Amino acid sequence: MINLPMIIGGQKIHKNEKIEVIYPYTQEVIGQVPKGNPEDVEKAVEKAKIGLEKLKSLSSYEKYRILMKVASLLEKRKEEFARTIVYEVGKTIREARTEVERCINTVIFSAEEAKRIPGEYVHIDASPNGKGKKGFYFREPAGIVAAITPFNFPLNLTAHKIAPSIAAGCPFVLKPSERTPLSPTMLCELFLEAGVPEEAVSIIPGFADVGQAMTTHPDVRVVSFTGSLKVGEIIAKQAGLKKIVMELGSNSAVVVDKDADLEKAAKKSVLGGFAVAGQVCISVQRILVHEDVASQFQELLKREVSKLKFGDPMDEETDVGPVITVDEVNRIQSWIKEAVEKGAKIEKGGIACAEEKTVFQPTIVYDVPEESKLFYEEAFAPVVTVKKFKDIDEALELVNKTNYGLQVGVFTNNLNNAWKFIKHAHVGGVIINDIPTFRADNMPYGGVKGSGIGREGPRYAIEDYTEIKVVVFDLNE
Repeated sequence: MINLPMIIGGQKIHKNEKIEVIYPYTQEVIGQVPKGNPEDVEKAVEKAKIGLEKLKSLSSYEKYRILMKVASLLEKRKEEFARTIVYEVGKTIREARTEVERCINTVIFSAEEAKRIPGEYVHIDASPNGKGKKGFYFREPAGIVAAITPFNFPLNLTAHKIAPSIAAGCPFVLKPSERTPLSPTMLCELFLEAGVPEEAVSIIPGFADVGQAMTTHPDVRVVSFTGSLKVGEIIAKQAGLKKIVMELGSNSAVVVDKDADLEKAAKKSVLGGFAVAGQVCISVQRILVHEDVASQFQELLKREVSKLKFGDPMDEETDVGPVITVDEVNRIQSWIKEAVEKGAKIEKGGIACAEEKTVFQPTIVYDVPEESKLFYEEAFAPVVTVKKFKDIDEALELVNKTNYGLQVGVFTNNLNNAWKFIKHAHVGGVIINDIPTFRADNMPYGGVKGSGIGREGPRYAIEDYTEIKVVVFDLNE
């Protein structure tokens, strides 16, 4: 049993009322944390005001050194963190180790950005009334950051919020997913051990009341949220006059053109569709394949899916672990049933494992109608759908025919077709000859439409965590 505290202004808090952490694979309780409330948020924000002043007194180099120490501390405890992630998320041990490595990189990228937060000389005299004046701007910390993170990448997505926050000089109040609070708490402990001013670090596990108290607090300046579109819309309405960063959902598409490398496209699509049991916002969900190569591609896809081993996430050979809860299994089955009733066909999978109730078999569904949830909503499941298209314009129309717009992957050797997607796809990222699931932790990452507002990646997050201050000198004699 893993017992961890709440942290308010660097102080470890224990309470009688607990949130239990369930291992998705066995449904056993493997940990617990204190249950937070709005009063805890109020205390954290008051501490954060002190933390803001202390962070402002640190030099860029001092923040760099602190964050590099966080990365070093995490490097020494990689396996411990990885195993904790498996127990709270259910992702495979290999996937968990990859997440820890990515988290280390995210912290290092943030450390490096702490030394180069930009400013710029402004040609004031380019304006008719600017003669004799010189100007520049620089960035200063925006203020207290309220960060809310999801269950699927509890460590790295937490790092994507709190590491740039400290690099920018902003204290944070963090609410992790109530399902996966363990690794985020452990990471916050490393931040304190590395020397972040204690008042700048708070983590409050809890439910919607905690999130609402954070996002509506008048002294919070930045709200950074990763999660569902539904919750993102609620936060955006209730946050008020704040800087808002939203990383929301998607139903990402892969387009397989008739001249594509079909074997590569099939292998990559399986990798992107079933990683973390499909519980990734840029998971491959919709595969659109040119009708001339559809039969060949479908056979390759089925062959690759057949190779996947699913089950115990602690088994080094497992490729696909459980989904987060039994309720999610039931939802997935109902969505597949709806699609089949409307004319779709299950090619492989489509059922949960009888003995392992949260393990859902990797599934391929063909000819999914556009009016079914599997096409227009976010499945967040180990399910990929396949649909044929006649020409590249139809494929582009299908990609855009959704409320989401995070990333799209396009497999093609036709430069004009590639450029058509680059220019006309309503998404935040176009990945040519790879899957939409690709993400490097230093790239600008985010979406349009219902997929969000703003961009993550340390350099780009810091832009949202800072304010521009302009300075003008009148040098006229």
